[in-house]
Amino acid sequence: MNIHEYQAKELLRRYGVALLEGHVAWNAEEAAAAAAKLPGPVYVVKSQIHAGGRGAGHFKEDPSGKGGVRVVKSAADVKAAADAMIGKVLVTKQTGPAGKLVSRVYVEDGCDIARELYLGLLVDRATSRLTIMASTEGGMEIEEVAEKRPEKILKVAIDPASGVSGFHARKLALGLGLTGKQVLSFTKFVLALYGAFVELDCAIVEINPLVETGAGEIVALDAKVSFDDNALFRHKDLEALRDDSEMDPKELDAVNNDLNYVALDGEIGCMVNGAGLAMATMDIIKLYGSSPANFLDVGGTATAARVTEAFRIITSDANVKAILVNIFGGIAKCDMIATGIVEATKTLSLRVPLVVRLEGTNVDLGKKILADSGLAIITADNLADAAKKVVAAVKGA
Repeated sequence: MNIHEYQAKELLRRYGVALLEGHVAWNAEEAAAAAAKLPGPVYVVKSQIHAGGRGAGHFKEDPSGKGGVRVVKSAADVKAAADAMIGKVLVTKQTGPAGKLVSRVYVEDGCDIARELYLGLLVDRATSRLTIMASTEGGMEIEEVAEKRPEKILKVAIDPASGVSGFHARKLALGLGLTGKQVLSFTKFVLALYGAFVELDCAIVEINPLVETGAGEIVALDAKVSFDDNALFRHKDLEALRDDSEMDPKELDAVNNDLNYVALDGEIGCMVNGAGLAMATMDIIKLYGSSPANFLDVGGTATAARVTEAFRIITSDANVKAILVNIFGGIAKCDMIATGIVEATKTLSLRVPLVVRLEGTNVDLGKKILADSGLAIITADNLADAAKKVVAAVKGA
């Protein structure tokens, strides 16, 4: 789950992470009032959307104008900047051409920036450890740095048994070229950020840019925080920070029905149980010449009702030309899944080809339910057979 920059900073401040003073505003008047609370004389007005590249973006209403992050020098200019952003659609590299509606801004105090750095924390699946990444290439997209200048990225893996220590931070600080009091400030920053990451069950924390001020202090100028969805049951206060307006309507619908769904831009809808099997299903669709329209994992405890909801979400995508169901029955038995498929097909009056591959617990009973349904359901013997048939159905259509 992602949250806005201002929400991330409110959380990180509780853990002692060094930040600038700032306030969220929902309209131009509130923005001016927020500026009045800050020392000034320089202020930064930032559009709050779940996407990066805001400063380099543009508003649909004014494509040739300024971006979604603006530096101004008076409360009046803060008000004007907020008025130019709130209620407008901001387009960035990460939003795509559709852009995202800006409903609020974050008004922050200005900063004497001597140098911009990058700092990120994430769980590295290769080492099964929390890894701290740092780079002198602050303000840049870290993916671009990794591709073009990988030597600029420093990494330190933290043993979960012992946790982070000062020497981890000092190693990164020296690699970044920090000296004197900067090293002390950076070390304090890293230890605080690590504490927040662990206690909040984060998936990613990214500070870009992390700045070295003219006074030699290390401060977060931006903050991106994403939480592990599987741990949100432990953090009801964090779950309340979710901004439904930032989510794809289909993805929000899936969350509300306990489904794991990610919208893609292909033409074959996928309904699978298990994330690994779902990834394999998408891969084999690509292998046979088409592309998946979504990732959808109904989970190991899927019910007939949840299967119907999954079909409804898939078919709400106008790009879907066929559906592939790939189920390995375990806790969710094949006969129960088959019953759900039949009910969903009848309820939704399905109008696109449907290919079903079942395997596992009660598979024979599941296949019989499909065969006896009288519906035009294409069955498959294995995953390769299913992929061939669904791709052929799309091309035939």
